[in-house]
Amino acid sequence: MPKILNKKIAKSKSSSKWMARQLSDPYVKKAQSEGYRSRAAYKIKEIDEQLKIFKPGQVVVDLGAAPGGWSQYIAKNYPKTRMIAMDLLPIKPIAGAEFYLGDFTTDEALAWLNERLHGGKADVIISDMAPNTTGHQKTDHLRQMVLLEYAWDFAHANLSKGGAFIAKSFTGGTTTELLNQIKPLFDKVRHVKPESSRKESVEMFIVATGFKG
Repeated sequence: MPKILNKKIAKSKSSSKWMARQLSDPYVKKAQSEGYRSRAAYKIKEIDEQLKIFKPGQVVVDLGAAPGGWSQYIAKNYPKTRMIAMDLLPIKPIAGAEFYLGDFTTDEALAWLNERLHGGKADVIISDMAPNTTGHQKTDHLRQMVLLEYAWDFAHANLSKGGAFIAKSFTGGTTTELLNQIKPLFDKVRHVKPESSRKESVEMFIVATGFKG
């Protein structure tokens, strides 16, 4: 196990458990061997392989993109796709991707996204945005719902007809309310938990395909 230099972190039982879990995680090892930046790449890979979301040459907006695993998977496997990515954290450059460092919920970030879309629409909008968790399930769920609703509002306004919307959600009652809003606007809406999503994690992914416009 690599040495943890920060003494406070080193003493933390939760940090030690996290490190042990990372080292034993088959998807972490797979990502390292296959050149992906994070295990999260396999979540979007599984969703794509199951539901055939992406095609070469699409315009894809990736919200909450850092460290870039989702954008990396799409850019690598779908030539000529135009990736427009955004996150609060920096991302190392990805060929074929434009990146904005900033808060998606600000007017400045939305203006940047709209400028990059050149007045057009996105074929696929994906969001792996998540809040810093507190450990309090109801609080974390509500904070996640705020981000999910921001992502959906953007998708609703900027998704092309026939397009797809994929977004992280946390299990909880208010998710159902949003799903009820989304379902009439798509041909199919699913709630998916990929195999690569840890079993103990409360994350799920809304996968909506065939936007009716």
